[in-house]
Amino acid sequence: MDNPDVLAWRDGWIEALDQTALPHQVRVLRIGTVDQLVQAITSLAIRGAPVLGAAGALGVALAARQGAAEGWDHARLDAEIARIAAARPTAVNLSREVRAVAARIPHGTQAVETAALEVLESTAAVSHQISWRGADYLIEACGRGPLRVHTHCNTGALACLGWGTALGVIRALHADGALGHVIVDETRPLLQGARLTCWELGQLGIEHRLACDGAAPFLISQGLADAVVVGADRIAANGDVANKIGTYGLALAARQAGIPFLVAAPESTIDEETPTGAAIPLEQRAAEEITLPAAPSGTKALNFAFDITPAELISAIVTEKRLVQNR
Repeated sequence: MDNPDVLAWRDGWIEALDQTALPHQVRVLRIGTVDQLVQAITSLAIRGAPVLGAAGALGVALAARQGAAEGWDHARLDAEIARIAAARPTAVNLSREVRAVAARIPHGTQAVETAALEVLESTAAVSHQISWRGADYLIEACGRGPLRVHTHCNTGALACLGWGTALGVIRALHADGALGHVIVDETRPLLQGARLTCWELGQLGIEHRLACDGAAPFLISQGLADAVVVGADRIAANGDVANKIGTYGLALAARQAGIPFLVAAPESTIDEETPTGAAIPLEQRAAEEITLPAAPSGTKALNFAFDITPAELISAIVTEKRLVQNR
């Protein structure tokens, strides 16, 4: 599903598919200010680590244009760019791509736009390389199946452009005739699996089953999955992985069941400056995401958006450049 409206730069505006409206409505946001972009990112209208990186790159171009039109000084421009970089703290792609494109500001607005568009194009390109390398690994580890693959959250074109990362691996298995069906976790509390991954798989004609998050480890223990494949928002230097909350439980279940647990992510997700998962900042989101509508008024919450999966629980990490096997 190579949808050009997932994220685009058109005539000085960012256009993005509003992922809070799916699957019931396909709505494209037209973003012309830094305030609008930060709101789109924090509300998860724009989401997924690779897409966040590309959106951040385009955001620098947007800030440069807005600053020129409104007469911002250097301090104001720097502050607005810093707001974009900090909008989601866990995914390293966002801050990394913002910094990279911001370095082009002394060369002029056109140089900034060119650099941002290069990030957008490369984000889509690398996902295909990840997809086939990951599929080859699973076929070698599990046989040709048809394989039953368990996945979590959303890691397809909506999150990564191109084919996606973990969902891209699933697409490659499907294209190679090696996929049976996909088990999709609903991914509480915002249901990215139920809303987005099921929508993408349906668009692609890939057979799938939706499961409650709490049921996922049990399903794996019952031999209902041959492998687990997930994405990543940040990978520490030692191989620990930050990903959507619920990933850690899948890794424990896969280890207990003796099946591969594969992480598929671009090289840009690897953060050599973060030594271990303990140093990764984990976003905590509003309590209302889990207290509404069922909990009594005043109920407090622990709403971590991400968890850390230790490297020793991960069978392999696949990127566009390499496959790193741990077990």
